[in-house]
Amino acid sequence: MAHVEWSAGIDSVSGALSKPGKNPQHSCNKMLLGTHRVAPTESNKCNRLYLRKKTVRTTPITADEAAARLRFSTVAAMVKQRKGDLTKIAADQAAFIAQKDLADGKKTLKAYYWMVCGNEYDSNQG
Repeated sequence: MAHVEWSAGIDSVSGALSKPGKNPQHSCNKMLLGTHRVAPTESNKCNRLYLRKKTVRTTPITADEAAARLRFSTVAAMVKQRKGDLTKIAADQAAFIAQKDLADGKKTLKAYYWMVCGNEYDSNQG
C-alpha cells in the first residue's frame, strides 16, 4: 500500500476526491476515494487512498425500488412545500418542540418535517 504525504496544512482527507461524471468528455473513469482512520493504534499510517472503477448497473429496477424512489421524491417535495407554507410554520414549530424531548421524538425540525410528510404520504397511499 502506498504511503501518502500531505502538504502543509492538510492533516487528513476523507471521502471522494474525484468522481466519474455522466459526461464522458469531462470526467475520469475511476473514483479516487480517501479514508482517514481515527481508531487509536500504534501505527501512524491512518490515511488510505483507493481507486474504484466506474460501474454500470446491470439489473433492472425492481418494483419495490421504484416505489421507494417515488416515495422519497414525493415526500421531499412535500417537505419543501410545507417548510415554505407561512400558514403552517408556527404550528409546526410548536408541535416539533412539544415532541422533541420524547423518547421517539425527532431531534431536528427537518427530521420532524420528514416524519410528518412521510406519515401523510403513507396514509394517502394506504
